[in-house]
Amino acid sequence: MSRDRPPVCRQAGLMPMSEEKTLFHGSPSQVVNLGAYLLSGIVAVALVAAAILFLPWLAPGLVAPIGYAGWNWLLLRSRVYEVTTERIRVSTGILTRRTDELELYRVEDITLVEPLSLRLFGLGNLELATNDTSNPRLTLPAIKGVKQLREDLRKAVEERREKKHVRVAEFEPGPGAGL
Repeated sequence: MSRDRPPVCRQAGLMPMSEEKTLFHGSPSQVVNLGAYLLSGIVAVALVAAAILFLPWLAPGLVAPIGYAGWNWLLLRSRVYEVTTERIRVSTGILTRRTDELELYRVEDITLVEPLSLRLFGLGNLELATNDTSNPRLTLPAIKGVKQLREDLRKAVEERREKKHVRVAEFEPGPGAGL
């Protein structure tokens, strides 16, 4: 018997479970809400100015822009991504949580997108094309350290494919295909 297996596994003749490691765990950056925050701030300042100068009954209207900004913050904060060496988990929801998983061997392509508005803050988006029916395209928006995550994810995808003995083939349609 192998000495590198834990005692319980040796006794049962089983291999130990894989060592799943977390590559990334977090939410998108609140930078994506910058427009909502600016709009809320402008409306709030306008309401305060109008309440002070003309119509004092407008002061309770401050609840709307503050609530709007708070709701956007909460929606983004409640979206959590966990990227491990075996899968990607996406948890969403405020009152009802939903967690969806994507096995890494199903990832076909990883695209790094860095718009100027995100690059200014050291952020970027990862866009994944997969052969998963529930998640054919998955985007991880406004992620810090996105370049390193892309490399780590690329390596993990290749390792999972090798471990699962999965090969990805790309077919180009021949002449007359699709007619």
